[in-house]
This record gives sequence, structure tokens and C-alpha cells, in this order.
Amino acid sequence: MALIFQSEEMCLVQLFFQSESGYCCISELGELGLVQFKDLNPGTTAFQRKFIKEVRRCEEMERILFALLFFLPDPLQSVIEKVDKDLKEINSSHEALKRNLTELLEMKYLLQMIQDFFEETPIDLPDRLTFSSHSLTPSSLSSLCRFVAGVIKQERFPAFERVLWRVCRGNFFLRHSEIQARFEDPVATVEILKKEVFIIFLQGEQFKGKIGKICEGFGLTASHSKALNHCFICDHVILVFFSPKVLNQTNEHRHNVLTSAAVNIQNWKTKVKKMKAIYHTLNLCSIDITQKLVIAEIWCPVSDLSEIHSALIKGSEKSGSSLHPVLHRIESQQTPPTFNRTTSFTSSFQTIIDSYGVGDYQEINPAPFTIITFPFLFAVMFGDCGHGLIMTLFATWMILQEGHFKRLKNELSDTLFSGRYILLLMGLFSVYTGLIYNDCFSKSLSIFASAWNVRAMFQPTGPWTNHTVHSSVTLQLDPVSPGVFSGSPYPFGIDPIWNLSSNKLTFLNSYKMKMSVIFGVVHMLFGIMLSLGNYIHFREPRNILLQFVPEVTFMLALFGYLVFLIIFKWCAVPSSASRRAPSILLHFINMMMFSYPESSDSFLYGSQKRVQIFLVVTALLMVPWMLLVKPLIILKEQKKEQRSTKELVSWQKKRNSESIQHLEVNMGDVFVHQAIHTIEYCLGCVSNTASYLRLWALSLAHAELSEVLWKMVPHVALSARAYLGSLMLTVIFAIFAILTVTILLIMEGLSAFLHALRLHCKFAGVPVTLFAEFSPEMSQ
Repeated sequence: MALIFQSEEMCLVQLFFQSESGYCCISELGELGLVQFKDLNPGTTAFQRKFIKEVRRCEEMERILFALLFFLPDPLQSVIEKVDKDLKEINSSHEALKRNLTELLEMKYLLQMIQDFFEETPIDLPDRLTFSSHSLTPSSLSSLCRFVAGVIKQERFPAFERVLWRVCRGNFFLRHSEIQARFEDPVATVEILKKEVFIIFLQGEQFKGKIGKICEGFGLTASHSKALNHCFICDHVILVFFSPKVLNQTNEHRHNVLTSAAVNIQNWKTKVKKMKAIYHTLNLCSIDITQKLVIAEIWCPVSDLSEIHSALIKGSEKSGSSLHPVLHRIESQQTPPTFNRTTSFTSSFQTIIDSYGVGDYQEINPAPFTIITFPFLFAVMFGDCGHGLIMTLFATWMILQEGHFKRLKNELSDTLFSGRYILLLMGLFSVYTGLIYNDCFSKSLSIFASAWNVRAMFQPTGPWTNHTVHSSVTLQLDPVSPGVFSGSPYPFGIDPIWNLSSNKLTFLNSYKMKMSVIFGVVHMLFGIMLSLGNYIHFREPRNILLQFVPEVTFMLALFGYLVFLIIFKWCAVPSSASRRAPSILLHFINMMMFSYPESSDSFLYGSQKRVQIFLVVTALLMVPWMLLVKPLIILKEQKKEQRSTKELVSWQKKRNSESIQHLEVNMGDVFVHQAIHTIEYCLGCVSNTASYLRLWALSLAHAELSEVLWKMVPHVALSARAYLGSLMLTVIFAIFAILTVTILLIMEGLSAFLHALRLHCKFAGVPVTLFAEFSPEMSQ
């Protein structure tokens, strides 16, 4: 049980095992997850370490498989290289086939255009071409002039035409037509291209060469008249027919290769991560001169030494080593890392504590106390039993679906799932505080009979008549009148009659404000009491007398007395004297100002003035006690030790003077540190007490927002009549449910969660080394 409230006892252990068994031994230790390796090569760069080649091999496999979104291990390196090679070949073949298919389709439409052109009636050619229009047959036209045909992107055709016109000076005849089909870019598969076919008639070899260069400049593959024969057309028709089939077969083959490679994806991913983590850990170890022995140093819990030794023997046997590993516990002056053992229930609360600061080695662990204080303070701000019930049901559903959420690889779902027990306790405590506030979706629950009786206010026992009721906008119940107030409080929580009163907000504000101060002072005193346990454990009686005692005295003398005044007023002032009840705020201000009224009727009890003066003076005396006494005692002890040291020979006097100067600097640091601590504590008592008023502020905001939402949404449907009301209620209830979840549960819940975190961070000190156990699963 003591280990729950205190970090584990740690020890430094030296390991010796053979090089061939190093991988298996480290693997078994990683599966155990109870050791932290110490770097024995701090002066060696990462590139000079023994197993850097293996680490780079793992990184190379990760790089290859990143394109496939998979991670594969070293034993399957040949498999992944083969898969990667096959996919590269398939992709290049696929792109080549797509490119060939595109070219063939372009040629198909080009040939169709040429054929249609020659089959047309005589064409009106420009006057500058000396052709006889009556003799324009396919054979005569091809013999009189040459032509060039090709395919071009539609957006580039205007520029192509302008260049032709300027180079050939208009001595050509151009026909073009848009291809109705759309082409897919072989490289960028998402881009759809529009293209046009063109045919250019010209005379002379000079223009033919110029047009060929223009086509090359535009990246076109132009076909000349000599190449367009019947055999050429037949060959392209055959290729166009068979190319889609070849392309489909290539796609199917690629799909089969990917399917076969995806069978063991999760196993490969885990293995390659584990292997990389193991080789990285081996780089932290030291290798002897013979390269046959691996030396490692680990931090581990003392209670788990037997399990660690068993894991090492298991790893050695698995590797076939003839020698068993050796464990040797060594002494160290280094402060061991802090290791707090957790479970699936306590891990999320431990994370909250560690996020602000890790406690010193063997200090009291506040996480077990946070299991209660954190959800309770959250519930004080979030108190609504209806909203708390929804949160409880959601957290219960996540706990029941634990296996499903573990398989999800989503950051948001992982965050929610890791905090499922926090949500469960926050929901349960919210139900409890909601019952205390008697607040369920901004409405009160009349579980028990009210302690107030309205009938007693009517005549003959009371002052009310029927005329009074009809003529008054508001009526006030007088607790002094007989029979109006039963004298006994409501059995549990707030009386539901307050939900109907016009001064409900005033009453609840006063109640929640005082309750927040009480919770704050108790919470801070509890944190100070935990420091007493640390002083006792580390055997520091000086800190108990010079730090704990003045801190507790200062807190109790001022804010503990404030809590006493609140509770005393609740108990001592009867309802008949409620109108003459003194203000606690004014009492506390007068106490700090040493300003007291002359009349004794304004005091809560006798001798209040003398008691308050004594408490304020005591609190003020604690400030120099914390500030000066501890540094002065340390200075006195060091001077006493200095006087007891014998003087050395004359040539050491200078060294003695230097050491004395160094002592003065250290004492200056001690005084500065103690001054900072004293000022921080005194101001923190005031600011932290005020910060607990956020419990009241957020509770008020949540209640008011819930009430506004009720009046603006479901109240409208419930006020409607007949069939219209039922239809409106169906629609409006859905809107009310959505707004409740998004605004009141998510937004308000997150706000209360962050404020509860703030109320716990004040106890965090300077962070120290946290135990980082080696586990390949955590490295993922």
C-alpha cells in the first residue's frame, strides 16, 4: 500500500552478456518494460556507434515502405525489396502503357481526320497555293504537295498557329478539329486533357523542315505523308484494340502484388519498430575490446530484479548463447529517476500530475489523492446531475468498448480513451454535486418535501390574503412567521423551493462563494500536510520546524480563521437574526486593517477583537521566520565548521580566502532562494485562495447557461398547445440535445476541466528526471 503513495525504490544495475545474445536480451527487457538504459557512450557521436549500420538499415526499410504506408522488419528485407522492385517495374510499365495508349488513340483520331479530309468534296484552297481545285483527289493532292499531321493540346493550339503563320508567312493550308474524347495525363492521373488534331499542307522541303522544328519545339510528334500508308493504319488499329486489355491486366497484377504484401502489414510494422528501438538501445551499451561482451547499465525497481534476471536468461537461451547474463548491483551518487507504478485506472491521473512536474525520488506521490480531488473540483464547477449522467454513460460506453478503441489509430479517439476513467469519475461526481445543488437541466427535483410551507403565510396565522396574492408581483416568505419554516433543513441538497424564488441567484451565489473558499483552504492545507510526510521520510527535522510550521501557522491564522468565521456564522446566527447578521467580508477586512467598531453588537462572539489581533500578529511573525531563520542557521553551522578546521601552511592561505569568498556567494544564493520561496508562498496563499473562487464562477455560469438554453429551446415547445406542440417538441428536442452536448457538455466541460488542472498545478515543484522505461511498444 505504501508504494501507491510513494515512488518506487530504484537501483543501478550493471549487465554483462555476450554480443550474439544482445539482441534477444534487449528484446526481452523491452517486453518487460521495467528498465531504463543509461548511455555509456556520451562522448560518442551517433555516426560512430557500433550498431549504427543496423539502425540505418531499419531507416532505409522505413523509407522504402513509407511509399507503401507499411513498415517491415529486417528478416523480411528481401521480401520488401522484391515488393518495392515489382511495384516500381509495374508502375513504370503502367505509365508506359498509358503513354502508348494515348499516342495510339491520338494516331487513331489523326488518321480518321485525314481520311475524312480526302473523302470530302473539292476543297477551297487559298489563292496563294497553286493547286487546281478540279484535280484535288487523294492521290493527286498528295503528289502535288506534302502535308504534316499531328495532335496538340487545345490550349496550345492558338500559339502554335501564330508561330506557323509567322514562319511560313501564310504559305500553308491548315485544317484542325477538336477530339471529342478526353485524354488522361499519364503522369498526373487526375488531369484530363483536351486535344485537337491538325493537318498542314505545304510545298517544298524548306517549309517541311521548318514545320518539323516548330513541332519539336511544342513537344509534338508529327506524322508526314509518306508514313501514312495502309499498313501503318492497320498496325495502329490492332495496337489500339489490344492496348486497353494489356493495361487492365497490368492493373490487376499490381493489385494482386499489393494485396499479397498487405497480409502481414501490422506484424511487419511492429517488428521493424521493435528492431530499430533495440539497435538504438544497443548503441547505448559499451562493447569490450574483444567485441564479444556487451556491458550495459540500467535503472530498475528493486522489487523487479528477479523478473529482470529471468528475462535476461530467457533471451540468452533464445539466442543459443552458452553463457548466462550477469547482473551486478552497483552504488551510485546520482539521484535515481522517479518511477510511479500505475495501472490502466491510475495512469491518466498520474499523467496529469507529471504534466506539471515530477516529484523528487521517493517523495509522496499526489496522484492517488488526485483521483478524488480532481473530479470533485471539476464537479463543483460542472454540477448538474443530468449533464453528469450523460458524461457517466459516455465514459461507461468507452470502457465497455475498450477492445474497439484500442484498435483505432486516431489521435482524438486515443486521447478520449486514455481519459475514460477520468470522464467516468467526473460524471459520477457531477451527478453527486448536481444532487447537492438540486440542479438537473436547470430544474430542481422535489425528492423530499420542502421545509417551507406557503399555506402558513395566509390568514389567520400569516399576513397574506387573496387580495395580497392577486395584487403583488412578488411575495416573500418570512421564516420568522410560525409554520412557514419547519426549522429542520432539507434532507439532502438545496430545497427545491429556491428554484421558484426571485432571490435564488443571491442565495446560491453566497452559498457557492463561501463553499469555494472552504474547499480552497482545505485543499491547500492538505498539500502542505503532504510536505510534512516528505520531511519525515527524508529525516529533515530542520525543514519541519523552519518551513512546515510557519507555513501552516500562516495559513491557519489568516485563511483558516476565515473558514472558521463562515462555518461559525452558519451555525451561530439563527434565522430570526438574519437581518442583523454581520458581514464576514467586512470582518476580515477590518481584521487585516486593525480597524474595529466601538459597538460590541457587531461582533460574532466575545473577545473576537483580541483573537483576531493575535492571529494577524502571529501570521506576520511567520514571514521573518520563513525568510531569515533557516539561512541564519545554515550560516552559523558553516562558520562553526570553518572555525573547527585547522589552518594550513602559509602558501594555502590564499586558497582559504578563495574558499571563504565562495562560501559567501553560496550564502547569498541561500538568502535569495529563501526570499523567493517566502514571497511566493505568502502571495500564493492570497492568490490561490482567490483562484478557488472560479469554482463559484464557473458553477454560476454553467447553471445560468443551462437555464437560458432551457427557456429558449424546450420551453417554447412545451408552451405550445394541441398537435402543434407535439410536432414542435419532436424537432426542438433534437436541437436541445445537440446544443446541450456541444455547449454544456463539450465546451463547458472542457473549461471546467482546464480550471481543475489549474487548481492542481500550484503544488508542482521543480521537475526532476522521470523514469523512462525501455519498451518497443511505447516507441511506436
